[in-house]
Amino acid sequence: MAAVGAAEAAPRAAACELGATVWLTGLPSAGKTTLAFALAERLRAEGHRVEVLDGDEIREFLSKGLGFSKEDRHTNVARIGFVAEKLAANGVKVLAPVIAPYADSRAAVRERHATLGTAFLEVHVATPVELCSERDVKGLYAKQAAGEISGLTGVDDPYEAPQNPELRLQTQGREVAESAAELYAFLTERGLA
Repeated sequence: MAAVGAAEAAPRAAACELGATVWLTGLPSAGKTTLAFALAERLRAEGHRVEVLDGDEIREFLSKGLGFSKEDRHTNVARIGFVAEKLAANGVKVLAPVIAPYADSRAAVRERHATLGTAFLEVHVATPVELCSERDVKGLYAKQAAGEISGLTGVDDPYEAPQNPELRLQTQGREVAESAAELYAFLTERGLA
């Protein structure tokens, strides 16, 4: 019996040591950060080293002073991608819930990971803009509708949805736990959980 248990534990231990960047892209209020923290909790409970690189926190500490022009958004994504790759290359599961609205910015992060031999998985949190607007976690949609802000991704600023993400999560009509379980199953299939 002990040999069977050890045989089962070996793949789990190996998965705990593998780093990767899981980039969760989607509209504001799509559920990216909520999913990232739910998944991080489960992975940590299993012994994985996990870091969540939340887009809002990064803007406050690493990208302070950047605006929301296309160039500034690209710079922000490049910075997050750089940090993510460094962590992932050292055995950390990096969950990056970051809008990253432009396909070329996400492609540049993917290319850097590929060049350095680090796993990069793009997950599109595909929540319709109408549902995001209802959730409106930070009040951005209401401010945009009231004319208080402009340049809201997916409303009056572009969002280029991934054409071929490794996973497209449909969150409409689902509980967070269901979507997190699908994301966990996806990582398990990839040998990362």
